Amino acid sequence: MDYEHYLRQDKMPLIWCPGCGHGIILKAMLRAIDKLELSKDEVVMVSGIGCSSRATGYVDFNTLHTTHGRPLAFATGIKLSRPELTVMVVTGDGDATAIGGNHFIHAARRNIDITVVLYNNWIYGMTGGQASPTTPAGARATTAPFGVTENTFDISALAAAAGASYVARGSVTEPVKLDRYIRRGLQKKGFALIEAFTPCPTSYGRQNKQGTGADMMTWLKEHTVDARRAGKMSAEELADKLVTGVLVDVDKPEFCEGYSRTIEWARERARLPALPECELLPADPAERGAVR
Repeated sequence: MDYEHYLRQDKMPLIWCPGCGHGIILKAMLRAIDKLELSKDEVVMVSGIGCSSRATGYVDFNTLHTTHGRPLAFATGIKLSRPELTVMVVTGDGDATAIGGNHFIHAARRNIDITVVLYNNWIYGMTGGQASPTTPAGARATTAPFGVTENTFDISALAAAAGASYVARGSVTEPVKLDRYIRRGLQKKGFALIEAFTPCPTSYGRQNKQGTGADMMTWLKEHTVDARRAGKMSAEELADKLVTGVLVDVDKPEFCEGYSRTIEWARERARLPALPECELLPADPAERGAVR
């Protein structure tokens, strides 16, 4: 496929560090969109703040780079007003589950038809290397120089418990599978989460002496295990493993469709007329007085 067709060439080169896996996830998203034959005008990609959220600046879709933790709030408004569009959110473990945690839970609970691709690198990479809700216990961060003492979020389990229709977890070491998970998420009617493990050699790797980006990729490859295989392993064998695969795939009512039915029911019951077409006011204030 022609990746350049989907990219804003004037925004190159990318700012992501050598060894970062974010570019792998970006290409997986583009392959998924290409295979579904979605036009660029059909796709809206929304992001918040962080390394992952810079992706909206590189892609040639309808894009919105929003405030920290709020991409799902913006995406919800877009999907409600233009339900025919394919709405995606690109976010990180900190952006989505720390300041954006409440939005994340309730978007999944509503089961709104949005596909979330969440880059999980266990750290706030862009804003200073602070601990995020997924930084492993004992790992170091700028806000935890002696090691994190908090428990971590299992992001995929959180989405599943909140009510998501589709939840999958992948790794940049298996990009073909990641491509497939994202494509299925885009096709799913309802809230879809694709959590993608990706190394951060700069902010996480250096503080925790993880070696180079290649070293971190090797570690990630050795410590991921498919959900089907994980089901046959003991708790001891899974202690240091990251389980990947499709974790939830169910059909349930979608929020926008239910909301539209409620509005129509309320309108019919109140016998209200259909809303009139909006009339734009003239740009010149002097002419506005003539508009009735």
